[in-house]
Amino acid sequence: MAKVLLIATGDTIAYGRRGAAPAVLTGAELLATLPPGAHRGATIVTEDVRVEPSWDMSPATMLMLARRVRSAILDDGYEGVVVSHGVDTVEETAFLTDLLAGPATARAGIVFTGALRRPDDPYPDGPRNLAAALTAARDPALRMAGAVVCAGDDLHAARWVTLVDALGAAAFSSAPYPPLGRVVGDRVETIATPPPRPPRPLGEPATDVTLIKTYPGMDGTLLMAAVDAGAAGIVLEGTGAGNVPASLLATISDLTDWKIPVVVASRSRTGEGDLADLGLGASIAAAAGAVSARGLSAPKARLALMVALGTGSAGGARQWFSEL
Repeated sequence: MAKVLLIATGDTIAYGRRGAAPAVLTGAELLATLPPGAHRGATIVTEDVRVEPSWDMSPATMLMLARRVRSAILDDGYEGVVVSHGVDTVEETAFLTDLLAGPATARAGIVFTGALRRPDDPYPDGPRNLAAALTAARDPALRMAGAVVCAGDDLHAARWVTLVDALGAAAFSSAPYPPLGRVVGDRVETIATPPPRPPRPLGEPATDVTLIKTYPGMDGTLLMAAVDAGAAGIVLEGTGAGNVPASLLATISDLTDWKIPVVVASRSRTGEGDLADLGLGASIAAAAGAVSARGLSAPKARLALMVALGTGSAGGARQWFSEL
């Protein structure tokens, strides 16, 4: 019988009631909301980790959860781990966990899930999502798939998944990629090949990485202010294929010379290649020293740069991203 750990972090999936009083349901209480037999074939151990709401979750908390998932598999021998998490930033914590999981992905399924509606809502979505996540975590089909997000029975790769609708039923999407699979009954039905595994992390991730959304005419002093405040790296959310305002190019060049990496992502879907291959504006940013986010969204590029900075140098971060 598979041994699965449920790490319960609160948030919407757990905002319920005990009698007449509002309460944050424990992991054991979440399991009690599932229909009988929903987790048959597995021994479920619950672990309650009270953290900030997901919309305010710090990088330190995300790192703590990622490390706990890894140690639960590598040190404690769990054959699957499920993390119940708020939907606002679940894609980010899942991706950071994916980046840090290393050999743990070969031994167990790693599944994040959450809910848009509370347990006391007339139509809660949490119980179904949790039941599907517990099924998926113990299925051998998820070995080497890395961390995934389970929503509405679909399993999305952490690298690709995005919250696209905070109110609708189809809240998450991996577009332009398909979901990796779907929970059907008591098994996982595979749909697509997982993304390549990321490079192994080296050293401890940095947490002082700043994300800045660009706009035409912005001043490079905003980047300098972030560095003066202690940023060890900067992610810029550009436009189109990875374009940033010309007013930032000199500052990007200066920061690169000072060994402070600048990674360029986009508010749009982009290709996974080098900036130099993504069009005129992106190639100019590359000439100034910027690093390609390799198709990652800006929030995920920030997490990737945190991990890349563990290599200890801007050159190491550039090399790490090239292998991502």
